[in-house]
Amino acid sequence: MPMKLSLVNRLRCPATGLKLYFQASIDALQYCSSDDVSEGFLVSEDGKHHYPVRCGIPRFVPPTNYADNFGLQWNKFCRTQLDSHSGHPISAERFWAATGWNPSDLKDRWVLDVGSGSGRFAEVALCAGAHVVALDYSSAVDAASVNLHDYDRFHVVQGDIYALPFAPASFDFVYSLGVLQHTPDVEAAFFALPKMVKPGGELVVDFYRKSWRSVLLPKYWLRPITKHIPKNTLFGLLERTVPVMLPISNAIAAVPVLGRLLRRLVPVANYTGMLPLSKQQIREWALLDTFDWLSPSYDNPQTPKTVWRWLQTAGLQQVEVLHAGHLVGRGRLP
Repeated sequence: MPMKLSLVNRLRCPATGLKLYFQASIDALQYCSSDDVSEGFLVSEDGKHHYPVRCGIPRFVPPTNYADNFGLQWNKFCRTQLDSHSGHPISAERFWAATGWNPSDLKDRWVLDVGSGSGRFAEVALCAGAHVVALDYSSAVDAASVNLHDYDRFHVVQGDIYALPFAPASFDFVYSLGVLQHTPDVEAAFFALPKMVKPGGELVVDFYRKSWRSVLLPKYWLRPITKHIPKNTLFGLLERTVPVMLPISNAIAAVPVLGRLLRRLVPVANYTGMLPLSKQQIREWALLDTFDWLSPSYDNPQTPKTVWRWLQTAGLQQVEVLHAGHLVGRGRLP
């Protein structure tokens, strides 16, 4: 998927904030004038900073980083959670419930998807007619590029939430779903986002909710160990154990009264009876999300009070904090 030079107008050097220009090679004397480019460099206006463009994707971060597990999982399961692949509007329902937006709100608007993964929510926004810029820290950008390359309004950037490579106030809508709790400093990650929103634009974020119940989840008992296991090793281990744990989870769930609660103690993501998936899809989603539970370097749930405070401090209006599958915070920039 080539990078469109129309995207470059919204990009900025993350080190200096200066404009960026495309060069076909680091030594080129002439800037490329084609609208679609696949390989080359983005050069800061002062000429001091150079960022590669590979496979049509601007790359502002090192190839290996703390989000490697997400790159691995989204390239292995590149289409699993796309509604166009599953045949069910699971991602769409979560997206619209969390954001509170309507498809008509997004038509022809510029939208930033922070932590896009393989593009499950970007696909929803694209289907609504938005111009979507999908940013991820990991190599999941490559999966997203392959998945959504048919959309002319789709752009992909590999970048760091703590040094976003965009001009301030570039987007009508900004969202980050299922991401911020996996960053090293959740508060700093959140406060990087409001400055990307245009006046009158909207921001939506969600988090795992911090509560006494979350302490009981087995992933938090296991993660101090599993997050240190090499990611490919952990994935191979789960490939063998998830098919065993799923029937155990289902058997416990069948116990009268307490079964559905008790099955949460089995360390496997089990969507049986919860999502309209086939048995094969249940197994695939179980492996994907169990890996997602146990592999991240960081997992920091938040409380409603904290999310409310952040939204207010950021100067957002019409603030809402609610439960929509996850703990959701949203608001509008004046």
